[in-house]
Order: sequence, then structure tokens, then C-alpha cells
Amino acid sequence: MVIDRTGLAEFLRRRREALQPEDVGLPRGLRRRTSGLRREEVAGLCHMSTDYYARLERERGPQPSEQMVASIAQGLHLSLDERDHLFRLAGHHPPARGAASEHVSPGLLRILDRLHDTPAEIVSELGETLRQTPLGVALTGDLTRFRGPARSIGYRWFTDPTTRRLYAPEDHAFLSRMFASNLRGVVALRGPESRAARYVELLSERSEEFRRVWEEHEIGVRPHEVKNFVHPAVGPLELHCQRLLDPQQSHLLLVYTAVPGSESYERLRLLSVLGAGELGTELGGTESGTGAGALG
Repeated sequence: MVIDRTGLAEFLRRRREALQPEDVGLPRGLRRRTSGLRREEVAGLCHMSTDYYARLERERGPQPSEQMVASIAQGLHLSLDERDHLFRLAGHHPPARGAASEHVSPGLLRILDRLHDTPAEIVSELGETLRQTPLGVALTGDLTRFRGPARSIGYRWFTDPTTRRLYAPEDHAFLSRMFASNLRGVVALRGPESRAARYVELLSERSEEFRRVWEEHEIGVRPHEVKNFVHPAVGPLELHCQRLLDPQQSHLLLVYTAVPGSESYERLRLLSVLGAGELGTELGGTESGTGAGALG
């Protein structure tokens, strides 16, 4: 496919001008003259330089890679149809839709953008964390930094002991059952050639505990609404987890809250002041993994 520079530039300008700062979780400010977002704001959302993004709008620069186009589509909060159109304008075939897609819907992103003072994350059906709020990073570490099988909390649970430090020891046995049960459900849904099936093979090779739990053939072990964290900076946290499903993409928005007036509520407020700091790496675990995929 050939890049349509004029069409790409016009589409980017129109989408940028249609977005307001509050649509993407940015402050409006007092001296805003543009009708939509500024180029530097979009560039920040897309994790690229302002100069690079500006050249695209001016029909200049190199053809953006598929990874760059995906980042732009997510930064501009594009729908799936708009994302696919952007890929074609940039001279690429659109990526697959459905469970394998990592493109988060604009609706979930808008909700996440408004949860700046709440721990929250968007995860795939395989337990890959795709987006986190700042307080979410402060709670669990930066979980988006993992690569390969280790992107999945279920995979890390059985292969990286540091993953378990954040969870109350009395919950470990249940969580092992839950992660194995979830994986079994995804394998049944996606088939023997799926990534989930591949991770069953990898975990069976690497973890005796996984083999033992997997042999129980449990299905439908649901997560508890209340999760017990053990945070290295603020101590024990009893948090309620609310789940919002995007059925089209099989993505879940997880929101963690504490009962007002409780000890956990005060500790969560303290965590919001402390922020992630140096805790991101410590909380996230140590294994980076290779390849593609996840579970959990």
C-alpha cells in the first residue's frame, strides 16, 4: 500500500481539532486559542516529538511505521473504524480486531482519563495491562513495561516470585487457582492455536505449581471483589475492584477504591501523595520476557 500524505495530514488535523483537552484528560488552561488540541499535546499523547507529528500534518517526513500509527490512533482516541482508516492512509494494512487487538476503545479511555485520583487499569483477557492511571502505577508499579509472556500477570504469577509480594499471602492459593481457571477459559474460547494455549505449554514447562493447579481442571473461578494488597510504602490495603467490560475488544477496566473513612482509604490518600517514585520497578517484578502475548 502507498501512503496518502494529503489524506493523512487532513485526517490528523480534523481529528486533532475535534478533540478537547478534557476529552483526553488534559487541563484546558486559561489562554487556549486553538479550537481543539495543540500539536504538542497530541504529540505527547502519542509518545512522539512535536516536530515529528507536525511534519505528518504538513505532508512531510518519512512514512510512519505501523507501531507509530498505532500510537497515533490511540493518542487521538480513534474508534476502530477510524484506526483502520488511519492505517490505510499511512500505507499499512490495519491490524486484526477482536481479542488480539490492543487498541483501547475511546469510551474506556475517556473513563480512564477521568480517574486521575483513582487506581485503575485497562487489561486484556489475557491479563496484559494496556493502560494505567498514575495512581494505578503507584499501587502496582508500571505493568505496561513488560514484554513477551511476562506481560501477563498470570504468567508472572507462576514464574516471577516478586509478583506475589504485592498480594496478601493468605490469598496466594486462591489467586493461583483463579489465574489457571482464567487461562483455561481463554484456551477453550480461542482454541489450541491461540496464545493462551502457548502459555499453557510454557507454564507447564516452568512451574510445578502451575502443573498441579492446572490438573485440577477448574473453570469459572471468579476474582473476589475485595483485593488485599501489601504495598511496600503504605502497608496493607483492602480495595474493592469494580470491573467494566468492553465486549468488542475483550478489554476490562479495573477500578480500585477503598471504603471512605477506613484505614485503607487513608493509606490510599497517602499513596496519592507519594506517587510512584522509585516503586515502579520494585512493584512491577523483574522478568521482562520475550516474544508476544500474556494471560491471567
